[in-house]
This record gives sequence, C-alpha cells and structure tokens, in this order.
Amino acid sequence: MQQIVNFILRNKTFLLFVLLLFISVMLTIQSNSYHRSRFINSANFLSGGVYNTSNNISDYFGLREQNKLLQEENSQLKAILFNTNKNADSTYTDSVNFTNHYKFTAAQVIRNSYASTNNILLLNKGKNDNIKQDFGVVSSKGIIGIIEKTDSNFATVLSILNTTSSISALVKKSNHFGDLKWDGNSPEFIQLTEIPKIASVATGDTIITSGRSTIFPKGIPIGTISNFKLDIAENYYEIEVALFNDMTNIEHVYIIENEDKKLIEKLLDNND
Repeated sequence: MQQIVNFILRNKTFLLFVLLLFISVMLTIQSNSYHRSRFINSANFLSGGVYNTSNNISDYFGLREQNKLLQEENSQLKAILFNTNKNADSTYTDSVNFTNHYKFTAAQVIRNSYASTNNILLLNKGKNDNIKQDFGVVSSKGIIGIIEKTDSNFATVLSILNTTSSISALVKKSNHFGDLKWDGNSPEFIQLTEIPKIASVATGDTIITSGRSTIFPKGIPIGTISNFKLDIAENYYEIEVALFNDMTNIEHVYIIENEDKKLIEKLLDNND
C-alpha cells in the first residue's frame, strides 16, 4: 500500500494531467455528436476484435467436437445416399442394390502401416460399436479397405494397399467389372484386372465399386485410369488406377454395415 502511495506522490503531476485529459475528452465526446459517433465506432471496433479473437480461440479448441459432429452427420447423409434407389443406369441392374440397407459409422484411423506390402490400418471402433469382420471402410474420397479383426474397442482394416486384398470394381462408363488388386509398388496406384478387351477403356475414366458383393454398395469412388494395356494373351486389360485417396494420410473414415448381408448370404447358401 505504501508503494502505491509513493508512486502517486512521485507522479502526481503526470497523473493529474491524465485525469484532466480524460475529463476533457469525455466532455468533448458528450457535447459533440461527431466525436461521440467516432468514439462509439472505435469502441465497437476494439470490442469486436476482442470478441472475434476470443471466438476464434474457442472455435479452435472446439474443433475436435465439431469434427465429431460433422462425421456423425456425414454418416447419416451417406446412409441416405446409398440406401436410395439411384440405379438410373439402364445398362446395368443389380437386384441386390435394390434391397440393401447400409449403416455408416464414423471412426478414426489411429495407425496406418502404409510402408508395408501388407498394409493394415487400426481404427478406434470395435465390437462395443457393433463393428464386425468384413464390414467395408471408406473415406469422404473413396474406398479404404475391409474390416479384418475386431476386439472390444478397436478394429484392424485390410487396406486396399495390401497384396492379399481383392475387391470387385468396374469402369463407370462401360459397367465392365474386374478385380482390384495392388502390386505392392506405389501407394498412389492400384491395379484393375479382368476387364475384357471389348470394353471401352480410356485414360481418365472413373473406377468405382461394382456392388457385386455384400460389403460395398455400388458407386463408391476408387480412382481414375492412368494407363492401360492388354495382357500377354491380349484378352483382358491390365489397368493402372490413380487412387482418389491419399492412402498415406488418412484420419477420418466411415465403416459400412450391410444390414441385409446375412439374409443374402443365407439365400445364396441355400441355392448352392
């Protein structure tokens, strides 16, 4: 307290000047509409800047929660999209597509061993979230892989960048389908085989899932044709596909459950 008193005594002249200046400024503002409006605008600007900065900080720390909400919303939208009868393409009709019901669950990739030839991803969802083996996994850009194993809280994914993986895919323009496999080389490209040479194929054509399995619905993006050639027997194309996904940088994904999977498999088993 004594230090405060000593400070005031030492600087009494300066403090008196500041006080008088403040009083004069306030009187000027109160008596003059122009100065009053300029003062109010300046005060609003300063307070607006403070609130904006505070809001930006709050938004930053709320990003995790917002991302979670966006993932959940996207899961619902994807379910609506793939559960809608959208088979306007009269050249190809898959009866399974009309009866499938797909459920989407948001998840996060917590490990990605993309440097290996047998790539496995680890997700933060498991049996407690009703995740099971052979569920499909996609991102907002396209296909990722298939659930391989699960425990209570985690699941492993057999990535499409795994030399043991094989997924049915088709050329969107012509509806010719084949097997999607990886040769173990670049993580930017995957190979599509068994496309007959009668198919219309061109660089830049889009490759999508075929819908011919109980795992993925038809139409999930995979990539575009970067180059192609006929095999040795010249009966089928060997196609290199540039992936839409950057498989080395995956964080948020969606797990697909086909709720009709057991019914379809039971029906197929009874027909064997």
